[in-house]
Amino acid sequence: MAHARHRSARERTNLYEQITNRIIAELEAGRIPWVQPWGSAKASVGMPYNAVSERRYSGINILTLWDAIVSRGFASHAFLTFRQAITLGGNVRRGEQGIGVIYTRRFIPRDEHRRADIEGREPSGGIPFLKWFTVFSVEQCDGLPAHICEPPPPIPEGLILPQAEALIAATGADFRIGGPSAFYSPTRDYVQVPRPDDFFDPVNWHRTAFHELGHWVGGATRLNRDQSGVFGSVAYGKEELCAELTASFVCAALGITPTVRHADYIGSWLEIIRGDDRAILRAASAASKAADYLLAFRAETEIAANDDDPDPDPDGSMAMDGRIAA
Repeated sequence: MAHARHRSARERTNLYEQITNRIIAELEAGRIPWVQPWGSAKASVGMPYNAVSERRYSGINILTLWDAIVSRGFASHAFLTFRQAITLGGNVRRGEQGIGVIYTRRFIPRDEHRRADIEGREPSGGIPFLKWFTVFSVEQCDGLPAHICEPPPPIPEGLILPQAEALIAATGADFRIGGPSAFYSPTRDYVQVPRPDDFFDPVNWHRTAFHELGHWVGGATRLNRDQSGVFGSVAYGKEELCAELTASFVCAALGITPTVRHADYIGSWLEIIRGDDRAILRAASAASKAADYLLAFRAETEIAANDDDPDPDPDGSMAMDGRIAA
């Protein structure tokens, strides 16, 4: 019995360590797993929930499942257990890796139950413990009922401005929309941003999209900027400043006017600029190169479109007003 209690305590400690280490890794990677800076008009947006009971996961499980949504590119916030998938007539696809989540329970000794029965009260006290179980995204399953795994609704028309949508498509970047976080993954070379209707002000989606594409442009196969800085380091801050200036330049070129960043972002940039009187010059120079790199895709698309068109003025009628074609 003593051995079993010792094993249980050790397993509980291991769970705490695993969760803590995962959060540390997120912070070191430059992501703050408990912050959603774009805000939301609906409390349920971006919150993971059980697809069967529709109950939201709570506590540390929110961070765990947000991490899975971001790192694996899930568009849905719905999860369920292997057994729940089978009960619904579906199945988890072979080879899919589940996500470990926890729930807390209290073990109440038999003697306490007996005393509570005698005294006519509810059992009290008990020994708290964590239990680990595995869930899967509905996107990792086949054969589930349509109402369980229905895709998210289409993005409302007009929230993504056409000039931005065209430029993003022209880059050919692996650009994913969905999930609770905005980031660029250097190792997997893709960009992910939330849906524009998850932002408090949807116009700010464009700044976030081009901020992350600013990081994408700095990737090893493109402008090859140094992106090795860890969260909180000067190198990381400089890369963030470069990406933010890139977003500003591209938005201006496209005629998009997002709102300003929060004060905490501005404060971190001030610290960098005050500590190095050439930092803003270097960042602006690098951002100009990145913006030009992105905007060049728009020019290539326009040239290609013109090349595909037949002669737009075969009879010369467009020159009838006396102007000379450039």
